[in-house]
Amino acid sequence: MFVSSFCQITMGFTAKREFAKMTAYAGVRIQTMKSDQPRLRYFTVAKSAIIMAFALVFAHGPLVSTAALASSIAIIVNGDAITTIDIDKRVKLLRLQRTGGNLKAKAKEQLVEEAIKMDEAKRLRATVSDAQVNQSFARFASSNKMSVKQMSNMLNQAGVGASHFKEFIRVQMSWPRVVNARFNSGGRMSTEDLVSKMLERGGEKPTTTEYILQQVVFVVPASKRKAILGTRKREAEAMRGRFVSCNNTREFAKGLKDVSVRELGRIMQPALPGEWKKHIENTAEGKTTPIRVTNRGVEFLAVCSSKQVSDDLAAEMVFRSEAASAAGGDSANSKKYLKELTGRARVSYK
Repeated sequence: MFVSSFCQITMGFTAKREFAKMTAYAGVRIQTMKSDQPRLRYFTVAKSAIIMAFALVFAHGPLVSTAALASSIAIIVNGDAITTIDIDKRVKLLRLQRTGGNLKAKAKEQLVEEAIKMDEAKRLRATVSDAQVNQSFARFASSNKMSVKQMSNMLNQAGVGASHFKEFIRVQMSWPRVVNARFNSGGRMSTEDLVSKMLERGGEKPTTTEYILQQVVFVVPASKRKAILGTRKREAEAMRGRFVSCNNTREFAKGLKDVSVRELGRIMQPALPGEWKKHIENTAEGKTTPIRVTNRGVEFLAVCSSKQVSDDLAAEMVFRSEAASAAGGDSANSKKYLKELTGRARVSYK
């Protein structure tokens, strides 16, 4: 979605030098699409590195005192308060990112910018829901083979706090919606735009791969996750081994307990969910992807069909994907919009 921001998770203090020898960094890239579908936003994580980073936190003890810290208002942005506790937590996050310089000043700058973005997101009713934020957080934890509780405890131990990190996620998920609403309205490209783009390519429409996908989920209730996750993995693998075609999936699933089959329909390659993209691209037609553990349970996708297409919708998807890649994490529109909002913002430092 899409890269709106990333944070490199690594450790400072006495653990920093030790950690640097083991890994360069662990990254979290949050991306977004123009739809609200779960690809949604996603995280790409260097799994072993982040686990080791948090292990070092515990090895060297808490980064913050267990005593409660007094909180006071430090900055007011458009009527919303940023407290000294907020700043302290962001400093901890920047330290985990191995950010240099005046961390307190950088923390204030980031928090003011995020407050401005969220103020506009609320005005346009473009904020993501708590459920969407929690889903992204759960995927982040799952990708590191941790429960949500374990990930929350680790963030709290690092002095960042799960709630602070979730609000950071919320901004990264909501802001692209705001920019799209302002400059693109989330709608289809006009015929004029399509023709213009095609002329730039010498009059040829670009091609992409169209997939027809089917999703199979072996449901694992959160309350039974530890007890049955291993069994559900084996059941999912067994079904994959006996998979014949998408036409038989539902009938096959009828004999299994708590298995859902969902038709995902036509999906163009540029719109593939980030966490599934490589798996889908490496799966032949009529085959299934490897299983993945998600917050829903154990899943795999069946590639019912795949073919090269070159219609208007395909061309639009390719053009949008290329534009997003060229823009990188901070598009010109995003920078322009933020500069405009910052110029109008009421910011008061206490």
